[in-house]
Amino acid sequence: MKPDPITHTESDHVAVRRLHGELRRQLGLLARQLRRRCQKDGKFDPAGLDRYQLICYELALAAADLAAAAAMLEYARKQPEDDELIHGLALGFAAESFYGLLGKLRLRCREMGIGAGRIKQMAKRPEFRALLDAHLAAARWDGLGRLICEQERERLPASLPEEIELVRDSFRRFAEEVVLPEAEAIHRRDLDIPESLIRAAAELGCFGACIPERFGGMQPDGQADSLAMIVVTEELSRGSLGAAGSLITRPEIAARALLAGGTAAQQQHWLPLLASGEKLCAISITEPDTGSDVAAVALAARKVDQGWLLNGSKTWCTFAGRSELLVVLARTGSDPGLGHRGLSLLLVDKPAFPGHEFRHEQPGGGSLCGKAIATLGYRGMHSFDLFFADYFVPDANLVGGEEGVGKGFYHTMAGFAGGRIQTAARATGVMQAAFEQALRYSGQRRVFGKALAEFQLSRVTLARMLAKLAAARQFSYQVARQLDAGGGQMEASLVKLFSCRAAEWLTREAMQLHGGLGYAEESMVSRLFVDARVLSIFEGAEETLALKVIARQLVAQAIGSHSECGNYCRTR
Repeated sequence: MKPDPITHTESDHVAVRRLHGELRRQLGLLARQLRRRCQKDGKFDPAGLDRYQLICYELALAAADLAAAAAMLEYARKQPEDDELIHGLALGFAAESFYGLLGKLRLRCREMGIGAGRIKQMAKRPEFRALLDAHLAAARWDGLGRLICEQERERLPASLPEEIELVRDSFRRFAEEVVLPEAEAIHRRDLDIPESLIRAAAELGCFGACIPERFGGMQPDGQADSLAMIVVTEELSRGSLGAAGSLITRPEIAARALLAGGTAAQQQHWLPLLASGEKLCAISITEPDTGSDVAAVALAARKVDQGWLLNGSKTWCTFAGRSELLVVLARTGSDPGLGHRGLSLLLVDKPAFPGHEFRHEQPGGGSLCGKAIATLGYRGMHSFDLFFADYFVPDANLVGGEEGVGKGFYHTMAGFAGGRIQTAARATGVMQAAFEQALRYSGQRRVFGKALAEFQLSRVTLARMLAKLAAARQFSYQVARQLDAGGGQMEASLVKLFSCRAAEWLTREAMQLHGGLGYAEESMVSRLFVDARVLSIFEGAEETLALKVIARQLVAQAIGSHSECGNYCRTR
């Protein structure tokens, strides 16, 4: 029996945009009600949000899902009308997102004392009901999966400028020829990244992807180009998250911090070294007792003649052993009551050390010790516990010089915006690799006399996987353009939240399609699955990002009849 054709109409797009707008407005109502509940002396008190953590968490997730749907729909709008796969996946992805949000919003609005009748009526409106019925139908998803399998469609067109695609092609070949042959051994045996891979990455310009050309990088002078950085990250992460995809994360964060707050001399000295890969770097922010609470950092930096002495501990400092530069956030203010205003950013020189443990003694008696933390995945770079004892850092290495004292928190946040979108790109690369493996295996593996790809459930799973992958990719491209235009700080958090959750789900489904083989270390998908798990933890843990960054800002700006929530979720 020949399957029904996959079609769409302009009215489908009109209806989905209207439903998106209704849901966005409802999120605004919820944010404004939270703001009203958190008033103190007539002003919004962010501390009050802790009484509504679950609702704030779901508000952030909803905002991220709506923003991803908007990006996917905008992408589809610019594609040829006859590409039914792209339009079908975009409408199906949006419909599934909206269907889940309708029920959750109805519950939370009622709980917060907002009339939920509007949402109930919204779900019953004929044009919305018809939209959801059509694009949530099992036959519809089955048809999309059939097209994917028949066309062996491993990815949708990115619709990026030709020069960006040329960059992608170069790094895709690098991942295929240099990274993938090493990736499995590095993961299974928890090896260091080979020097040959690091040098080859440096020669290709990998470490300069986020650094301006005047400092030896790939970014045009006077014009940010985050898209190039994203496609480089995608392709490296497709090869291996731990052995390649994260190589440029640390120079990305360090470069943004230096460009935001470093002196001219610091920029001239350090950025060329980072861009060339002559100096590899690590970012040391997290501490054993602070986690993602950056403002609570306690590592002490005591002022001495011509510099500072560091004393205390850091943890989860990835690549700390091999790196020759540590970007360290420390407390230079003696008054703990200063909070984030007592923090400064220091550039710590050290020799490179191989392996899982090191100790460095300075001539003056200071020391720095490091020991790698055993992890499920994300192997190769190694994440270290660090201990500083009277470790001397010269004044010249305080980011911003004298003007940088107490501004370390802000310089760190400038770096993290880039780190978050770069992490979203890492998630996309991992998803791309997992989807390719799942699609190929589904066509080859036979059970009960048929290929996996001949079963409806397999095809539906593949279609949903490609829809989520494409949404994450297009969302990150949209945010990259916003960052380059001088905005996008909130959106960088939203895309990180969405993409990292998506990567966990997609790699799980890829593993499941492989059955028992997926659980064996000999399969690539097992590595992708454990690597994906870390994405929602580092560069801002999911809960901290949702509660302390996204929800707090959405609620803080929810004033008047139109919530700023709309700015992060709008279909343009």
